[in-house]
Amino acid sequence: MPILPAPLEAVICDMDGLLLDTEAAHRETMKAAAADLGYDLPEPLFLSMVGVHRPRNRIMLREAFGAEFPLDLFYADSDARFEAILARGVPLRPGLHRLLDTLDRLGLRRAVVTSTASPWAEERLAAAGILDRFETVVTLSDVARPKPAPDPYLKAIDRLGISAGRAVALEDSHSGVRAAAAARLATIMIPDLLGPTAETARLTIATLSSLGDVADLLLAEAVPVES
Repeated sequence: MPILPAPLEAVICDMDGLLLDTEAAHRETMKAAAADLGYDLPEPLFLSMVGVHRPRNRIMLREAFGAEFPLDLFYADSDARFEAILARGVPLRPGLHRLLDTLDRLGLRRAVVTSTASPWAEERLAAAGILDRFETVVTLSDVARPKPAPDPYLKAIDRLGISAGRAVALEDSHSGVRAAAAARLATIMIPDLLGPTAETARLTIATLSSLGDVADLLLAEAVPVES
């Protein structure tokens, strides 16, 4: 039985942890920055921050470590370490180019929805060589209410000029899944650092291992758009 919307017109993708293999780098740099300040960043705390926008992450860190935690120094150090890693090349998630080639083959439109702000989101996609393969990029800077609110996905489908019922969202984080589902998009989870849960199982139409698996599903179910 088909699980994708029919007809399917667009695929909307998260960025970090979904298109770009950057969440592990964030874990490395944030733990190192915290350690240099004399703090231990516990794994459960870091994982709870995955897919969550920075303003909320700052609150979470302040709640965990107290008002004396030097947030600005922490992020300055962490960001510098992260940019040094990206300067060596932006890592891509497995199957990304196969997915993009499949979207081209099927004539499906595509957008990025990310909790990273502008211009950093666009710069990161450009450095990875994939910015021009997306029609639009919705960033933290474009919405009043970021993920897990539905606003970023609603903005994306508005820019694409389609209805929610004609698109599928791809997400790796729990926060992102909640946002896409709240926008009434058929959502597929491709886990990275966070595994699926009973909640994500309820909110998604599928959980797949890689973007290559998404390409296989699209090829099996989607009808190519007439040119």
